Amino acid sequence: MADRKSLLTPSQQKLLTEMQRINYGRIFDLLVRRGQPVMDPPPRVVREIKFGSDNGPRPEAAKADFTLKVQVRDLFAQLEALGDGVIPCIEIQRGLPFRMTVEEVCA
Repeated sequence: MADRKSLLTPSQQKLLTEMQRINYGRIFDLLVRRGQPVMDPPPRVVREIKFGSDNGPRPEAAKADFTLKVQVRDLFAQLEALGDGVIPCIEIQRGLPFRMTVEEVCA
């Protein structure tokens, strides 16, 4: 599993950049194919605006490379484990994935 931004696939980098742009909010109905996020067509995004706070993109978004936080590594590990499917919702806090919902069939 990649531990630096520069080692991510292009689609993973695009999702990471989008999370950093959102800062606070949610990504809905993210398609996943062969463990990779599908950003075309783009998933639906809902941003949260916090009054009295900085609502712009995270400063890391402008960096070419940096060490990935454990939350980002965990997200991409979950997508890889899923393989093919749809993630109904990923909640973003401070530009990082905070939690996601996964739809499953009862056993």
